[in-house]
Amino acid sequence: MITSVFKKSTPLNFSLVVFLILVFFFLFQIQDLAWTNSLVLISEKVGLLTILLASVFITNFISKKNGLSKDSSYIILFYLLFSLFFPTLLGNTNLLLANFFLLLAFRRLISLQSLKASKEKIFDASLWIFAASLFHFWSILYIVLVFISIIFHVSRDYRNWILPFIAFIAVGTIFTFFSLVLDLNSIEYISRSVQTNFEINYFTNNYQNGALSIYATVALFFIISMFSTLSNRPQILHSSYKKIIASFFIGVLIFLVSANKSNDLLVFTIAPLAMLASSHIEMPQLKLKQEMVLVVLIICSLFAFFSQL
Repeated sequence: MITSVFKKSTPLNFSLVVFLILVFFFLFQIQDLAWTNSLVLISEKVGLLTILLASVFITNFISKKNGLSKDSSYIILFYLLFSLFFPTLLGNTNLLLANFFLLLAFRRLISLQSLKASKEKIFDASLWIFAASLFHFWSILYIVLVFISIIFHVSRDYRNWILPFIAFIAVGTIFTFFSLVLDLNSIEYISRSVQTNFEINYFTNNYQNGALSIYATVALFFIISMFSTLSNRPQILHSSYKKIIASFFIGVLIFLVSANKSNDLLVFTIAPLAMLASSHIEMPQLKLKQEMVLVVLIICSLFAFFSQL
């Protein structure tokens, strides 16, 4: 039944998912209503919600535009469900902004397979990645995905290898300018941002631990599914699927190396995992299996969300 509802991409499906995002967003925000007394804080909450919705629809656009999913609403549904595993993410401005910029970069890298305007796409993607690193430094690791994309599509032109460095200089120059204008201590900011911490002992309760464990299990299931079925998928999409998998593992690496560790840092894995999950559910298979996957995931995400409120 659930698969039948989201099997097609309709305005009703999109409206339903947007409504659910609004519900869960406000369920988290109303735990502390102090922000309602400040116009600035209210604006910040509206901004967070806008960034979240934009991230959902950019992910959907990337998948549909590049033929990674059929005309369904599974992508936005999975993005919502995976986000529910980490409710505190709904209040983390820096991570939501960094993820938004990375999605803009990913959009350009996935479309690189068309070989049209490749230099502009490489430069744009690099620029967005370095912009994301200003909000969470270790987002800079996604520059590896730029070079992977160059290897896949346009490695013969040496100029493509130089473009990420030009983008780095451009973002560095802009950052330095604003640091001087706003009188920010850029050196202290960078030194604080580059700190690492490989220990995973940050849990304040067992529910956070449980949410991470369930999320890791779900991710492993969809990753294995993609690896086992990749050879059966259209050859033209292989490089795109490989970039999605690489994006997921770079997100995991960011989680592992980042200081001030929390489950929120897995935000960078949500979009690629939503694409992998959508690809799995759209494969020809028994409808009962599709229903079971969706029902189990919905139950797990709701449990993770409400247990951590």
